[in-house]
Amino acid sequence: MNGADGPDEALVAAVAGDETGEIEGFETRVLEVAQDAHGLRLDKWLAGVATEFSRSHLQGLIAQGLVRSAGRVLESASRKVAAGQVVEIELRPTAQSSAFRPEPIALSVLHEDEDILVIDKPAGMVVHPAAGNWSGTLLNALLARHPASAQLARAGIVHRLDKDTSGLMVVARTLRAQTELVRAIAAREVHREYVALVHGVLPPAPFSVEAPIGRDPSSRIRMAVVAGGKPARTDVTPLAAARIEGLPCGAVRCRLHTGRTHQIRVHLASHGLPLIGDVTYGGRVAVGMARQALHAVRLGLVHPVSGQEMVFESTLAPDLQAAWDRIVPR
Repeated sequence: MNGADGPDEALVAAVAGDETGEIEGFETRVLEVAQDAHGLRLDKWLAGVATEFSRSHLQGLIAQGLVRSAGRVLESASRKVAAGQVVEIELRPTAQSSAFRPEPIALSVLHEDEDILVIDKPAGMVVHPAAGNWSGTLLNALLARHPASAQLARAGIVHRLDKDTSGLMVVARTLRAQTELVRAIAAREVHREYVALVHGVLPPAPFSVEAPIGRDPSSRIRMAVVAGGKPARTDVTPLAAARIEGLPCGAVRCRLHTGRTHQIRVHLASHGLPLIGDVTYGGRVAVGMARQALHAVRLGLVHPVSGQEMVFESTLAPDLQAAWDRIVPR
């Protein structure tokens, strides 16, 4: 369930077990090059004797001057090692292993009980640690708020929002709740609605976009409507149309039937309606929005343990509210 980001399929798989691969602390190892390793590249040899680390990570340690022999720093990963040579390496943890740490980050909580947590995520917060964002994430905040969540896959996260998308998310606090939420999301029983501001001329009536989404063959950071992609459907309701600086724009409400990566952004852009501020998919900075103008405004679900029907609504983030007021008449 993400509407704007990470795929549901990976989240379903994550419930099966932990995936952090965490390596604790610092360690210095003193190693001797065996006879059968004579002549190997330094990085290749290290990868064979420190198998819990990737070769690329070990290359980074070499570049940092953390590998020595006979008191001298070995600066080149391609340097050949010799049989009987003694090498000292300071094994520092990967950025990934340092990422899964509790951090006292404030969260806007709309609902909390023993089983679930419903939050209003601010724009700018990354949901799960990844390259370039190994701290300050929702996962780090959850580990600090509820230490027992360390026993759950992804600390109970069952869906995502993009870093620059604001709005509602539900998080599991128990394995039972997580398992049931993942099932409900896969069965499309969790209802989520978004509002967005777009460039372009809006059609007069509601419409649906049903088009498969996959990785853009020309860019790894983008998704696209592609043949052979995963099925995806977004229902779009026009709310208001306007002209800003002489150009057409408008406001829409979107309801998701699937949760593909960047789904709303891709589907609207494919119809000539890129989100305001979404430069990745053809949008432009306008009406004060320097990020994609997208907000998860409504979330409906059945409580995974009690069976109670629950509906949550969120007010717009301040930057989006200011832009909204310029386009949508009060």
